[in-house]
Amino acid sequence: MNKPTLKQRLAQARAVLAPGVYDALSALLAEQAGFEALYLSGASIAYTRLGRSDVGLTTFPEVADTLARITERVSLPIIVDADTGFGNALNVMRTVRGFERAGAAMIQLEDQTFPKRCGHLDGKSVVPVAEMVGKLKAALDARTSSDTLILARTDALAVEGLDAALERAERYLECGVDALFIEALRTPEQMDAACQRFGQRIPLLANMVEGGKTPVQSAAELQARGFRIVIFPGGTARAVAHTLQGYYASLHQHQTTAPWQKQMLDFDGLNEVIGTAELMAAGRRYQ
Repeated sequence: MNKPTLKQRLAQARAVLAPGVYDALSALLAEQAGFEALYLSGASIAYTRLGRSDVGLTTFPEVADTLARITERVSLPIIVDADTGFGNALNVMRTVRGFERAGAAMIQLEDQTFPKRCGHLDGKSVVPVAEMVGKLKAALDARTSSDTLILARTDALAVEGLDAALERAERYLECGVDALFIEALRTPEQMDAACQRFGQRIPLLANMVEGGKTPVQSAAELQARGFRIVIFPGGTARAVAHTLQGYYASLHQHQTTAPWQKQMLDFDGLNEVIGTAELMAAGRRYQ
């Protein structure tokens, strides 16, 4: 039986929980853990590929390459963070076409100025509403399949306030987008206001950032509020960074991995995770 598309899955009442991934290995491990969808985090690509903050340094080719490597390895639908579309409406069209070819199920576009910055950092700015509406219309025109979903994100709350952010979301909804993301809602009351206005009309995304602006809640709690998509985009990179700090500190101190081995996969264990035996068997069929 074929897995449902993300569009079909979002028609169900139960919220979709999508963990953040940043490469094929993290995506494979998330798939093996039983998730139904994944979120390719632009911030986490910056963290892992560049060792830098999420301040607009990543580019279209880097994200498209990462996305293609992930969709070649896993079968889950991928929600991909396309930042601002990497420029104007023409850039947005190129981004949507490229990400769709690379296998994206949903493409997220935001209304920050370019270069953008992480939605939970201070000092953001947003483009005029009309400019973002044009970019969203360009995105919708650029896709070749209605199963490729467009997610409109607004960062206006930090710049213009909640009412303005909700009005922007209304304008973006009018364009015909498939889901909405009102970034960095600061209180449960703000989250409820967004859900009361949009929750019955279109899937709303809740972004859980450990230490960020929005109170971190479980997917069940967020579903009860009215959210239909829940992401923990940077948690993976933060967990890996914490683990590697401990691993490298131990190796530097002890000059061996022996004290850390109970917290590691061994050679055979990692090969089992990545399917080495199956890969070798496939190769033998062509000998």
